[in-house]
Amino acid sequence: MKTKIKTKTNYLNVLKETFILTVAVAIIAAAVYFFLVPSHTSVSSISGLGIVLTNFIPLPLSAISMILNIALLIIGFFTCGREFGVKTVYTSIMLPFFLWLFEMILPDFGSMTNSQELDVLCYILVVSVGLSILFNRNASSGGLDIIAKILHKYAHIDLGKAMSLSGMCVALSAALVYDKKTVVLSILGTYFNGMVLDHFIFDHNIKRRVCIITKKEEELRNFIIHDLHSGATIYESIGAYNMQKRNEIITIVDKSEYQKLMNYITKEDPQAFVTVYNVSSMRYQPKL
Repeated sequence: MKTKIKTKTNYLNVLKETFILTVAVAIIAAAVYFFLVPSHTSVSSISGLGIVLTNFIPLPLSAISMILNIALLIIGFFTCGREFGVKTVYTSIMLPFFLWLFEMILPDFGSMTNSQELDVLCYILVVSVGLSILFNRNASSGGLDIIAKILHKYAHIDLGKAMSLSGMCVALSAALVYDKKTVVLSILGTYFNGMVLDHFIFDHNIKRRVCIITKKEEELRNFIIHDLHSGATIYESIGAYNMQKRNEIITIVDKSEYQKLMNYITKEDPQAFVTVYNVSSMRYQPKL
């Protein structure tokens, strides 16, 4: 009975994960087809390179994207792990499918904004939503995302910066086909795409390291452990002015916990000494 329940739960989890990945890929495909293609720029994506190559190769964008994705997918599968590889295989197949679908439903689609600059801006905002969903699910849309993931994993570069770095090569390829304005827009778009992507990813995952020196040490410790259900570390500190020994409580909390913690400190000990640092990632062994 337990095995059946577990199997059913796993099946539902797979369906949920597949649905989330599909929605994310649909968002990315929409950003590419409705904004990136009409802008004629090459902004931080393999689709951007595909747009340039359509001027030299007599194949539709969907076919070129598929060919480029397969090559990079093989590399990503062996460098970023099986889970990442399997998910990226799925998204890499779905992205050209959605592009093909948009090509069939809305052939020869023009610009929605009638402005190259606005098209690039809209693309950056929309595609960053889809990419942040995929990266947070340990997946990617293939192409340059795989290169960014490899740089993030092995060179420890932020994903947004890694996307900008790999995307610059594609952005510069626009010089082979388009005018100077388009090339400049491609480069600027690639840079800002990385910044926006980091904003979406790290604002979602960011935690805060809060260091507190308070007279109500025991009450605060109990609040962190029993109310926030978080952990804490206590260090002995010595004030340089009067050499007085005090304990400093250090805890790492998410956004909602941070608000609760600061409200508690403001209410219980307004004179407490508090310092706050942003934490983008951490490694720890969960308590059993």
